[in-house]
Amino acid sequence: MQLTLDQATGLCRMAALGAGANEEAAQSLTASIITAEAEGLSTVGLSHFIDYLEAIEAGRIDGNADPVITRPALAVYLSDARGGLAHTGFDRTIGDLAKAARLFGVAIFSQKNAYTCGALGYFTGRLAGQGLVSFAATNGPAVLAGSGSIKPVYCTNPMSFAAPAADGPPLVIDQSSSATAFVNIRKAAEDGRKIPEGWALDASGNPTTDPAAAMKGAMLAFGGQRGANIALMVEVLAAGISGANWSLDAPWFSGGPDSPGTGLFVLAIEPKLLDPDFEQRTKDQLDRLRRRYGVHIPGRARAEAAEKASARGIDVPKAVVQRISEFAERYSA
Repeated sequence: MQLTLDQATGLCRMAALGAGANEEAAQSLTASIITAEAEGLSTVGLSHFIDYLEAIEAGRIDGNADPVITRPALAVYLSDARGGLAHTGFDRTIGDLAKAARLFGVAIFSQKNAYTCGALGYFTGRLAGQGLVSFAATNGPAVLAGSGSIKPVYCTNPMSFAAPAADGPPLVIDQSSSATAFVNIRKAAEDGRKIPEGWALDASGNPTTDPAAAMKGAMLAFGGQRGANIALMVEVLAAGISGANWSLDAPWFSGGPDSPGTGLFVLAIEPKLLDPDFEQRTKDQLDRLRRRYGVHIPGRARAEAAEKASARGIDVPKAVVQRISEFAERYSA
């Protein structure tokens, strides 16, 4: 089915309200989901939105949570999501976070006790849109084997980096510490497709190309030990600093009544304090890499997809629209 972005936004907002979220949470979640779908990230777009709706309905997300945000230092913001969304506390803080970064050069947002945050580039990309360089890390329930382990000890533990560039879209790098995202393995299982070698182990610790077996076993880090070390670094930044659940202690994001209680770390940097010409120099460098050397520049395809979606709308599987509509009808009723 084809929907305009306005139609998809309205539908998702009503569905979130129908699932039991308050207006602030509904708008915060909807904005992130529509952005992901518009940018071509369908696995964390409207199909993933259903996970959020079911989690709100089951109580894994408190749709009425009121985040508690403190400021333990002038350039540090600490948010306790209190079992709610990861997005709400950040949305409340992003303006102050940007101001603090411009004033002090750097600022930190750290959060605990939240549901998983979906597309991590949504957070860094928004800061890049305000002229800031940013880095983000987050964790979730354990699905990824550590270095030397065959059992899950980390989440896919994604990280994202974004930087503004003059007269064009920002550089946005958004990738997991695992060889692929968990949602890609789940999608392969739903579609009955095999997964590539090197993505996962089965429950006995043997390499597997069966996505169903992989979901009962453990995912593998990219680059072996190096990727697993990055997953550990992300774990410390996201969960260790904030006081969030370690991935080993995080309840699963689907099924059951408990929030995974995950962490989020966001660092914002004001580059103009170091180099007033940063954005132009970054643009020139990215253009040189792309045009002369054929380097893929992360973020460009997302920006181009979003521009097309704004003009033409988005194509969404009928079953996904129908499931979201079931929640929206509860609000209408």
